[in-house]
Amino acid sequence: MSPRRAASPAKRRRATTKPRSKRKSTARRRKPGTRRQAAIRLRRRKILQRVLVSTTAVLVLGGLLALIPLGLARDPAPICIDEPQTFPEAGIEGWSGEQLENAATIVRTAARLGFPREGQILGVMTAMGESSLRNIDYGDWETSGFTNPDGSRTTSIGLFQQQDWWGSAEQRMDPATATTLFFDRLGRLPDWQSMQPSHAIHRVQINMDRDYYSRFQADATAVVDALSGHCE
Repeated sequence: MSPRRAASPAKRRRATTKPRSKRKSTARRRKPGTRRQAAIRLRRRKILQRVLVSTTAVLVLGGLLALIPLGLARDPAPICIDEPQTFPEAGIEGWSGEQLENAATIVRTAARLGFPREGQILGVMTAMGESSLRNIDYGDWETSGFTNPDGSRTTSIGLFQQQDWWGSAEQRMDPATATTLFFDRLGRLPDWQSMQPSHAIHRVQINMDRDYYSRFQADATAVVDALSGHCE
């Protein structure tokens, strides 16, 4: 057997040198230095701050967009009783257009005659129950065939469905005059303010059910209060 030859210096160096792939793996496992770690932390903080600022801005903008409609809802456009164009298109408690214009006439006329809010509500309640706040030229006979106690045909027309003994057809078909006729009779009841509203109306209108008008009290109150607000 031939003697083993000693390894050359180059071979010895190759034998003691780690493979390149292992050197790279070792380099990757090395922890970054203190300065590098500080820089990484700083960069992460800046990213987090940007995210927080963006999120806050989105939340604030969303809150403002949500508050704008609420603000508009709390501060509706003023309603001017003498300016029908300011009446809300959506109406008040379901009453709109011509109905609100007739209600405004009742409120103005009642105020001119010296009747306070309670009287104005009674007037609007009455017209709601009699004609749905429409100035119609027909009445119970035409719609239901109703007759008077003596068997004669009813002749009720207008906002308050007043018969011919209230006045001429022209007077009853004029909203302001018809309103005046109603309040002239209401004023003759010395205790009308202490009576239940529907009962006071019944004493004026002489209808069949003295509680009939009660169903319109809440709506009439809302309409009168809306039309009586400050107008700028």
